[in-house]
Amino acid sequence: MPANQFPAPTRRADAERNRDKILAAARAAFADPDAEVSMAEISRRAGVGMATLYRNFPGRQELLEALYTDEVNAVCQAAETNDGETPGATLAAWLHRFSAFTTAKRHIASELLKQTDRSDPLFENNRTRVIAAGRPLLAAAQHAGEIRDDLALEQILDMIVAISTIHGDTGYTEPILQTALDGLRPPADAKPV
Repeated sequence: MPANQFPAPTRRADAERNRDKILAAARAAFADPDAEVSMAEISRRAGVGMATLYRNFPGRQELLEALYTDEVNAVCQAAETNDGETPGATLAAWLHRFSAFTTAKRHIASELLKQTDRSDPLFENNRTRVIAAGRPLLAAAQHAGEIRDDLALEQILDMIVAISTIHGDTGYTEPILQTALDGLRPPADAKPV
């Protein structure tokens, strides 16, 4: 480490707990698409003072970016920990997790887009991370002959994102998602690789 650089300070345990409480409260608040969520409301829900909130997140955008990035981290980590009996089942479980992420992040992303646009590196970098995390799952499922080999992960994820924009509760959208995922299987007359 160069002499003029110092290691980043570690957070105290109570500061980390406060940050986690703020993120959990904000995640719950933004899950309600009809709620008008203010920083004061997040502070109240988290049970922390406004100074603590702003010490952790100087503004609404920083809070939204942290929420979005945490969700992307969870999706990427799920690609490493998803278990399935077969490569196709593992991919399907991860795609279901991605679908839940996409539905949940829609409100956070739309809030972020009020302050920035889709070309912001935050969106592109995180999309790149998700694709990198899921690509080995797709390759394994395609190699096992369980998933069509004429689709790229980007196409599959775009399909799931499109499904997540359909209005309706999970009882309405889940059969649509399952039908789309069933369509990823190769035709019955296709020969394995």
